[in-house]
Amino acid sequence: MSASPQATSARPDPHAAARERAHDGARLVLRGIGLSLALAALKFAGGVLGSTYALIADAIESLLDVASSLLVWAGFRYAAKPPDADHPYGHGKAEPLAAIAVSLVMLSAAGWIGIHATHEILTPHSAPHWGTLPLLVFIVATKWWFSRRLARAGAETGGTALGAEAWHHASDALTSAAAFIGIAVAVIGGPAYAVADDWAALAACLVIALNGLLIFRRAFGEIMDIAASEEVHGQVRGIALAVPGVLGVDKCRVRRSGLALIVEIQIVVDPLITVFSGHALAHDVQDALVGADLAISHVAVHVEPAPANAS
Repeated sequence: MSASPQATSARPDPHAAARERAHDGARLVLRGIGLSLALAALKFAGGVLGSTYALIADAIESLLDVASSLLVWAGFRYAAKPPDADHPYGHGKAEPLAAIAVSLVMLSAAGWIGIHATHEILTPHSAPHWGTLPLLVFIVATKWWFSRRLARAGAETGGTALGAEAWHHASDALTSAAAFIGIAVAVIGGPAYAVADDWAALAACLVIALNGLLIFRRAFGEIMDIAASEEVHGQVRGIALAVPGVLGVDKCRVRRSGLALIVEIQIVVDPLITVFSGHALAHDVQDALVGADLAISHVAVHVEPAPANAS
């Protein structure tokens, strides 16, 4: 016997948690867009006035942050749409698709910065100005703080796109930190070390590329319906077992769909109860799982009778 979500006023809305997480994620991403625009302007000004390509490259990476963040924002907005006739499981897959878009932007940024940093290394130029160093300290601190904030939000919701955004902002902080090191070496070492900041930009692009590949791998796995973690499986089993009348859990499959989870579970019950009682018990399990703080949007419950010698 299977139980599927039914829209009744007595039961929790299975999509409410996912919609709330999508809206919260969209608001955070918008704040990140504003931050990236402000810092990009500072970086461009500092790079031009301070004669450092590493800082200009960093500014370009910040503008790419804005482009990818807009994709993530659009993904969250689409993921928040309720299910319809064409998408009965909702629109949650828009969230990992947005994360893939972020990873591709990061890989493109890494390639662009790498090519231009190499060109700067091969082209003689003046040493950067020391005045860019305090600016970089401020930028690194600000970006790292915001990336940790996004990472915490992503960990709480399990969202791939927020995690990708966190890595993207962290990559921006790492690029700025590399620029700081390179410029410091160039300032201290003099003209002979004028290309140190360009080498720093080259090193930073490798970090960005690696993070882009990791984000792509995780998001692609989610689109391919990769199973949720063992911890989540354990939580789902525990909630089902706590429902009065459930004697055991035979099978439990949990997969992530954007900001929500989809559960297929097989519960073991007393073989002597009526069909009506088994049906009601299945709905009790479903309601318990949807009502838990796991953002479960769909639950399919199959009822199995316990063996005669175990009842």
